[in-house]
Amino acid sequence: MKNNNSIFLKGLICLSLILIIGSESEIKAVNKTTQVYSSQVNDNTKVYISQRPEAVDRLFVSAAVEAKINAIKRVLKNAKLAWMFENCFPNTLDTTVHFKDLNGQSDTFVYTGDIHAMWLRDSGAQVWPYIRFANTDAKIKQMLKGVILRQFKCIGIDPYANAFNEGPTGGEWMTDMTDMKPELHERKWEIDSLCYPVRLAYEYWKETGDASIFTEDWLKAIGLIVKTFNEQQRKNDVGPYKFQRKTDRQLDTNSNNGLGNPVKPVGLIASAFRPSDDATTFQFLIPSNFFAVSSLRKAAEILSAVNKNTTLSGKCTTLATEVETAINKYAIYKHPKYGKIYAYEVDGFGNQLIMDDANVPSLLGLAYMGDVNINDQIYRNTRKFVWSEDNPYFFKGKAGEGIGGPHVGYDMIWPMSIMMRAFTSTNDAEIKTCMKMLLDTDADKGFIHESFNKNDPTNFTRPWFAWQNTLFGELVITLIDRGKLDILNSL
Repeated sequence: MKNNNSIFLKGLICLSLILIIGSESEIKAVNKTTQVYSSQVNDNTKVYISQRPEAVDRLFVSAAVEAKINAIKRVLKNAKLAWMFENCFPNTLDTTVHFKDLNGQSDTFVYTGDIHAMWLRDSGAQVWPYIRFANTDAKIKQMLKGVILRQFKCIGIDPYANAFNEGPTGGEWMTDMTDMKPELHERKWEIDSLCYPVRLAYEYWKETGDASIFTEDWLKAIGLIVKTFNEQQRKNDVGPYKFQRKTDRQLDTNSNNGLGNPVKPVGLIASAFRPSDDATTFQFLIPSNFFAVSSLRKAAEILSAVNKNTTLSGKCTTLATEVETAINKYAIYKHPKYGKIYAYEVDGFGNQLIMDDANVPSLLGLAYMGDVNINDQIYRNTRKFVWSEDNPYFFKGKAGEGIGGPHVGYDMIWPMSIMMRAFTSTNDAEIKTCMKMLLDTDADKGFIHESFNKNDPTNFTRPWFAWQNTLFGELVITLIDRGKLDILNSL
């Protein structure tokens, strides 16, 4: 009996060593500059190995961000949450930020992740959570400045383009039937592509007080933004933009010889494509029109305070008011169950598309973006609608529930929608449900994916999608800042 006990004890020791050390590949991973976590809450045997690149392979390192990661890890009791936070929050910096100094001026080109091009939307959203560190980390400040200056230059190349190459290299979409330039990766006209750079520049300015970014390139960019928005109000004609693509995907091209479905000029701005890069059905995309209103007002404030350009500032304010008035007149739908809600798309003729898509700006994300007050009754009604089976792109299954979209298709939930629900929630139980779903649907990869199947989180798209990863890190920090650490530690 004594020998049996000895054998059993040795077996336990061996098993413990296997759990701690793992395979040969895991040994190498541990020998990187990584941290191993053992769960303190739900599973005291699970070992989590950091999925970050080796320190020498990280594209951009910020001492302030590293300090924040360590501080957050210390207060999180759930080992998997701490692991995912450390993997996700720096993912944009670790893997997508290409920063350099060009003749004394910062320049930052940001990949989306597995697509090596710079989307104006994605890049603006990817670096957004790092603005809080700009005053304590000079490197972060210069990196952010480089993103903003690069975005202004991109808009100057073509305000109708959504994604850019690092140089005039051409790319896979050069055969698209539109005015392609070699600097463009893709030329899908999306309102939000011109709004995200303004949002980023404004917040950077407010945080740091650094107005040096508002150069001639800024004035050129905002002039083009106003001009493009005016063109796409389509008051006099359809404007200069057309887009067609040879494709088997219906929403990768525009109908009517590249012009899209008709709209009636009522003051709203037409967007040929959604933030998902899918074609709109009715081109007055309401979440993006909301975003245009807030962005134009931010631009007006900058132009007045910094550039002393009252003429252009006045144009921004006038256009913002016109679009806002049209939203209130044409974008509200009286739903038989939820009361007054915002439509996703309208055409000015009276047609309204009642749905929501996961990509931000979305109807659910209006409060996160600051485009409506979180207590606005129409928004509250809309929020209930979009998170229900009355929204055709809401999916619910064994693995979780959330909003998807036609970009990936039926039954595929975007974690971005779950995060938007948590960001805009005032209910602790709802926040906890969202966080649990995010932890349970990573397919044990430690990262947030583009989408996952409602019944099987191992069926996911895009293993490397920096926007969603960094957004997850932002959510964790935001919840802690709001005094919700107890919710995170109850998971």
